[in-house]
Amino acid sequence: MRILFTCGGTAGHVNPALALAGYFQSKHPGCEILFVGAERGLEKDLIPKAGYPFRTVHISSFHRSVKPSELKHNLISVCNLIRAPREANAILKEFQPDYVVGTGGYASFPLVKAAARHGIPTAVHESNMVPGLTTKMLEPYADRVMVGFEACRQHYQHPEKVVVTGTPVRGDFFALSHLEAREKLGLTGERKLIVSFWGSLGAGEMNRQMVDFLAIEASREPFYHIHGAGKSGYPRMQELLRQRGVDLKQHPALQLKEYIYDMSVVMRAADLVICRSGASTISELTALGVPAIMVPSPNVTNNHQEKNARVLEEHGGARVVLEKDSSGQVLFQEAAAILHDEQKRLSMARSMGELGILDATERIYQTILAIDQ
Repeated sequence: MRILFTCGGTAGHVNPALALAGYFQSKHPGCEILFVGAERGLEKDLIPKAGYPFRTVHISSFHRSVKPSELKHNLISVCNLIRAPREANAILKEFQPDYVVGTGGYASFPLVKAAARHGIPTAVHESNMVPGLTTKMLEPYADRVMVGFEACRQHYQHPEKVVVTGTPVRGDFFALSHLEAREKLGLTGERKLIVSFWGSLGAGEMNRQMVDFLAIEASREPFYHIHGAGKSGYPRMQELLRQRGVDLKQHPALQLKEYIYDMSVVMRAADLVICRSGASTISELTALGVPAIMVPSPNVTNNHQEKNARVLEEHGGARVVLEKDSSGQVLFQEAAAILHDEQKRLSMARSMGELGILDATERIYQTILAIDQ
């Protein structure tokens, strides 16, 4: 069996494909895997590190701007759009895949479209609540469109193609129970744990808000709190906290980290998460059943993050605060309102967990194999 995965742009597109590749190989020893992405995408680093062969096509996005530099970029994108189908056809002819699976990003478009035209079974996985441009363009060609939640189906022109599979979550997120994760982190007593982190998009502003949040906590220490600031945000937050007279060494319940390397343990131990609303984060929160306060990034295409977060809020698992309305004080008040009301927190946790699909990888695997049956 030969499976070609095509993805790129963000880790949220690449990681589900990597999880699927490993699953196929566990089910079919000797299964051949090939990844195809863009030559400048994040995938060019992530996939080879995972040990899989990787090929590229020349494909790039279009920018909505009339600046000379952007017009030049768009001209290159037009040339790539003409060039990519030839490259895709050459890769398909050489690799001869039995299935082609796209998991998001514009690099998926030429491979899935070419495979469909060659009669190769194709599937697309969309991890966002609302389909992105690439998924919309591929919907007429793909045999199956796999989505995270039933509420996603309404956004497609061909709902009969849509299969609700969920989004794969790494197995290590379930290695420990909530209590075991707390014990591993050395958390004692009844004090609740807040975990907070922001992606690279707009993290500077949100980290400034978390300085205010931590300063409020330092005066009371009502919760345990672990915040991942990111490489660039970490030294700046340390400096701002010093300016506020906050020495975290005197507050062991409050931890500021450059990066949360043991995220699976930390998320499992969390009683509340404060974060953006990217697709990967949402799949983890729903799988674990952890309530959240979400501040969607305003800097993403098609406002995907707010649309993602609103589905969770409507179901009762999350509270959404727009960045323009957010501050350290607002976020602290929202967190305190949830964590000081155990009935409310447990209700949110149940609602979040109801959206989780724990066997997403198996569902996707079975959906792909069933295409040509």
